[in-house]
Amino acid sequence: MSIIITVSNQKGGVGKTTTSAAIASGIFLAGKRVLGIDLDPQGNLGFCLGAGMDNPYTVLDVLKGTVPVQEALFKSDYGDLLVSDITLSSSGLESIKGRREYILRDAIKPVIDQYDYIIIDTPPALNLLTVNAYSVSDFLIIPMASDILSLVGLAQLKETIDTVRETFNPSLNVLGILLTRFNARTLLSRDVLEMAQQLANQISSRVFDTKIRSGVAVAEAPAHGESIFSYNPRSSAVKDYLAFLDEIAPEIHLKEVADNG
Repeated sequence: MSIIITVSNQKGGVGKTTTSAAIASGIFLAGKRVLGIDLDPQGNLGFCLGAGMDNPYTVLDVLKGTVPVQEALFKSDYGDLLVSDITLSSSGLESIKGRREYILRDAIKPVIDQYDYIIIDTPPALNLLTVNAYSVSDFLIIPMASDILSLVGLAQLKETIDTVRETFNPSLNVLGILLTRFNARTLLSRDVLEMAQQLANQISSRVFDTKIRSGVAVAEAPAHGESIFSYNPRSSAVKDYLAFLDEIAPEIHLKEVADNG
């Protein structure tokens, strides 16, 4: 049975897709079977993991049931992908009658057992796509940039998590809050860390020990068609993501990720 992890924050620009890609590629490079699912209409997860713009099928085809999930899979250098594009922003999924919150779960059910991990990247919004991701997931990771604006709206995120737990997925576990663009030398980052810890307590979770520092390598790697682990393994941010992988999936051998990157 696969472990399903959703990376989510309703605010954009917090490192959500970078984190999703780092988890998926890192776990794959460690020898695990990985499926990445892009539920963001911007389609950036697919781009980060090597998918082009000319894919015959997207995750929307799978969600609508017009294409079996097996036919829609894109085979990347970092595992299988269900890619996305802008058509997902006007998907029409809201008009589907019945169990709309379980559309994703039902759509990927035929392949769930084929993977060790499934990583889901979500849009920067709390909508039906996000709820579908939460409803199928075992764990939720919340990336948060180290600035005050990233705290705005997290109360609404807490309400959504509580609703999903009460109504659709009582087993949803918030694995933790991941601070990105972190600089331990600044008062702002330390203040955000303190407030993030307070929020984590409210949702029965934690702030990860690992904090992701700023680094251009994580932004440059997709443009070169590489994972962050192969593009610049000496980058401080890349080293942080390696430590983060060890924190969330300790069975992964980090040396294998670094060597295979």
